Parts: sequence; C-alpha cells; structure tokens
Amino acid sequence: MTTFAKSAPADPPELFGGMSLARQFILTATMVLILGMTVIAFWVTSRIEDSVTRNAAAATALYVDSIIAPLTQELADSETLGEGARLALTETLGQGVLGNKLVSFKIWKPDGTVEFSNQQDIVGRQFPMTDRLRRALAGAVQAEFDQLDSAENAAERAKGIPLLEIYSPIRQPWSGRVIGVAEFYEIASDLQADLAVARKRSWLVVGLVTLAMLGILFAIVARGSRLIARQGEVLRDRFDELNRLLHSNRSLRLRAEKAAHRTATLNEQYLRRISAELHDGPAQLIALACLRLETALKGTAAGSDLENVTNSLEEALREVRNICHGLMLPELDDLTTEEILKRVIKGHESRTRTTVNFQSSDNLPDLNQAEKIGVYRFVQETLNNAFRHANGIAQKVIAASTKDGLSVTVSDEGQGFDATRPDKGLGLTGLEERLAGLGGTFTVKSSPGRGTTVTMHIPGAEDT
Repeated sequence: MTTFAKSAPADPPELFGGMSLARQFILTATMVLILGMTVIAFWVTSRIEDSVTRNAAAATALYVDSIIAPLTQELADSETLGEGARLALTETLGQGVLGNKLVSFKIWKPDGTVEFSNQQDIVGRQFPMTDRLRRALAGAVQAEFDQLDSAENAAERAKGIPLLEIYSPIRQPWSGRVIGVAEFYEIASDLQADLAVARKRSWLVVGLVTLAMLGILFAIVARGSRLIARQGEVLRDRFDELNRLLHSNRSLRLRAEKAAHRTATLNEQYLRRISAELHDGPAQLIALACLRLETALKGTAAGSDLENVTNSLEEALREVRNICHGLMLPELDDLTTEEILKRVIKGHESRTRTTVNFQSSDNLPDLNQAEKIGVYRFVQETLNNAFRHANGIAQKVIAASTKDGLSVTVSDEGQGFDATRPDKGLGLTGLEERLAGLGGTFTVKSSPGRGTTVTMHIPGAEDT
C-alpha cells in the first residue's frame, strides 16, 4: 500500500522573517515608491524651474533686446562702443523700470571681453568662456536662476539676493548676425517665491499620487494575502488530516493483516474443536452402539443390550443436534435488537435450565446484519461460558443505548479467572476478533472468586 511522507517539505528561508505577504509588500513598495517619488519629484521640480526660468528670461530678454540692440549696433563694425552709446546705455539701464529690476548688466564681445558694464572694474577684461555665453553667441537665449559661480559674478554674489542671470544675443537687424551678448542680472525675489510654491505643489501632488497608488495596491495585495493565508491554513489542515488518515490506514492495515492470520488460526481451532466434539461425543456413542449390534447379530445379546444400543444412538443424535445448534443461527433479519437478545437468552435458558436476568434501555439502536450476528454470538458465547465455568450463578445481560452506539454487558458471580493471562480461550478470542472487524470494542473484567463481566460496544449505530 502506498504511503506518503510524514511531514511537509521544509520551507525555504524567510527573507522577511515570516512576515505576511501584505506586510512584505507594504515594506518593499513603500521603499520603492518613496525612492521613485523622490526621483520624479526632483525631475518635475527641475523641469518646472527650467520652464519658469526660461519663460521669465525670454520675456525680459525680449523687452531688454528691443532697447539695447539699437544702442549696440556699433559692435558690428567696430570692436568698441562709442561714448554716446555708452552714455545712452547707462541712462537707459540705470533708470525707470529697468533700473528697478536690473542689478547688473554687461555687454560681451564675441571673444569673451566685457565691452560695457555698470561695474567699471571689469570693463575691458576678458573672462573664460562659459557654456551659456557660448550658446548665447550661437544665437540662443540662456538663463540661470541664482547660480553665480563664475569669476565675473563676484559682485553679484556679494549682494546676497536671488538673481536671474540672462544671456540675450545682440543681432544685426538686416543680417541677423550675432555681434555680441547682453547679460542681465534681474532681481528674482518673486521668481524665487513662485518656484518655492511650485516645488511644494509638485511634491504634494507626487506624494498624494504615490500614497493613493500605495493604498490601492496594498488593498489588492492585502486581499490576496488574506486569501493565500486562508488557503494555506486549509492546505495545512488537509495535510494534517491526510497524515492522520494515512496513520489510521496503516494501523488498520496492520490490524487487518493480524486479524486475517488470527482468523485462519481460529478457523483451524474451530475445526479441531468440532472434530473433538464429534470424536469424543457422538463417535464414541455410535462405536458403543456398533459393538452392541455386533453382539446382537451373533445372537448372544440380551434385551438390555438392544435397549443400550437404542439409548446410545439417541444420545449420539442429541449430541450431533447440539453441535449443529451451536453452529447455526436463527433468522435475524426481521428482529429488533431487543428481540435478538431475548431470543438468544431464551434459547440459553431452555438448553441449560438456568435463569438469566435481562435489563434493556428504551430505543436500542438498529443494527445491520453483520452487527446483529456479532451481538447474537457475543451473548450466546458469554452465557455458555457463564454456565460452563460459573454454573450459571447470577447470570445477567444488560443492553444500553449510548450516545455513539450500543453497549451489551454479560456478567455472572462465579469463581472467575485471571483476566490478565494472554490466553483467554478460543471463544473469547473469536469474539474479540469478530467485534474488531465491526469497529467495536471488547473488554473482560474478572478475578478469582469475584465473578466475570464481559462488555462489548459497537459504535456508529443509528438510533430508532
């Protein structure tokens, strides 16, 4: 018979210390989403800053270029600005709206030399070309917010206020050629406030979206985790139940094998018993009758010898009938449990001319055919033992309906015997095997001088 492993295969090592799937997910997803939220938020805010900066720079550059370009056209044909152009630039950029918005301004020549500035100490100096200056000389407006890290930004850094640095290319009107670059430093306090608000809003939006995603995903995973946990418990319960059934099956198989061997032995013992009964009883009487008949045939027998032959044959016939009566069962199919008990008790009283005290509870459970035969044989065998070994003293049969089946007890007040000895006799051993085959139990209580009590119990019988 196929058997299975006694225990489940070992689980792999737990990475999260036995945490549930939902907790593993919330821990991992939180770290991943926070990292993703941080990256996305920085990317979004940087895009917002770049966009706001470019828009502000483009507006200022357009406004400034409409004023500065006409005043700096001398750079197309000359390497320097004339005194009139310098004076006009100073007055234009230092007064009015531009004067209030601009902190500093420079006019760059294509070689990186400062041609004009409101900072006289850097006019005429040549500085290393920055990337933004190169791109502006190539024709693109460049802007940078509050990043004053170049050598020519020393004066602007010293002011300690947020500034928007703008590079605007100066072109010839008719050719579009870039002849220089105008650099402006605009006070950007409002821009700084707008960017701060934009950062907070972008972080808030990204955070709320991340939390919403985490909440929705967690709800889905938590539901799946609970389902998996329930299924795991069901599987563990079924596995345990399967193990119990396998152990029970193995035990039953071993009992069945032992019962088969013992049944074969009992059958052989029954055959020997019947053989002994026939040999010691009817066979001896028939042999005696044959001797008497032989004498009668020789003509030497008296009338008493013929009478003895007749008596021997009648006694042998009774012995054979008694043996056959012990082997045959009456019709039990249509009898109730109580009627079966009364019939076997009545038959015993008729054969032994003794009295049996019978007690029965109401509503004894119904039995199937095999159970009826088992009960009949149990009472028949135990009452016969009570008659043979206890002279039928105080024979009693008690039948009771229990919560899980039927219980029958047969007792006497004879000399008793040692119930602890391994050999209880052929009859009791046969009853024990018969009841084991019905799933029942069989107990014997006896000791020398205190009588004997034998109890059987059949489970699972249905109440009427």
